[in-house]
This record gives sequence, structure tokens and C-alpha cells, in this order.
Amino acid sequence: MYQENIVLCASSAYEQKYFLNEDFNGLPEAIRDELKVMCVLYTEDIGGILTLEYEEDGTLIFQVSSDEGDLLFDEIGSVLKIKELQKNKKELLESLELYYKVFFLGEDADNIGDR
Repeated sequence: MYQENIVLCASSAYEQKYFLNEDFNGLPEAIRDELKVMCVLYTEDIGGILTLEYEEDGTLIFQVSSDEGDLLFDEIGSVLKIKELQKNKKELLESLELYYKVFFLGEDADNIGDR
């Protein structure tokens, strides 16, 4: 059965907008703010659209897209920036995965690290 990924948040350089899925309004305000800053700064620096999505197993992934004719989109910079975010925001991203697995997938938090 095909199931789409669940969007956590997204930012668009084209529309200059940020979106947080209302299902995640239960996250602490500091976390919501940190996500917003991270995503908006990414699209300001790189361009395009950045979407953070949960895969079916609860893994948080970065999805990037750009308009076909966007000559300002920095594809190489995008890859480097995502690697930098994954390194510098590792604790935040791991916490968001744990949050999703416990509150949305109903997994036992004590058993998640044992896999």
C-alpha cells in the first residue's frame, strides 16, 4: 500500500512562506521556532523549496525542489547545507524522530534505541 510521507514543515523561497503542519502544534514553541529559523534561512541562502518529511518508519528526511527555470537555485550549495544542518542539528532531528515515533506511530520510547 502506498502512503505519502507526512510533512512536518516547509519553506518556500518563491512564495516567501513557511508552513508547519498543524498536527505538530504540540511541539514546544522553542522547537517550532528553531524549525522555522532553520528552514527559512535555508531557502534564503539556497533558494527553492525545503520540506522536512517523515517517512513511513518515522525517519525525518529533507526534500528539496526548485522551479525548472530557476537559475538562482544553488544545487551544490543545497547538498552541502543539508549535510551541515544534519550535523549541526543532529540532536534536534533525532528528537523530532523520537517524538514522531512515540506520539504518531505509538512506539515505546524505551525500545526505540534498541533497534
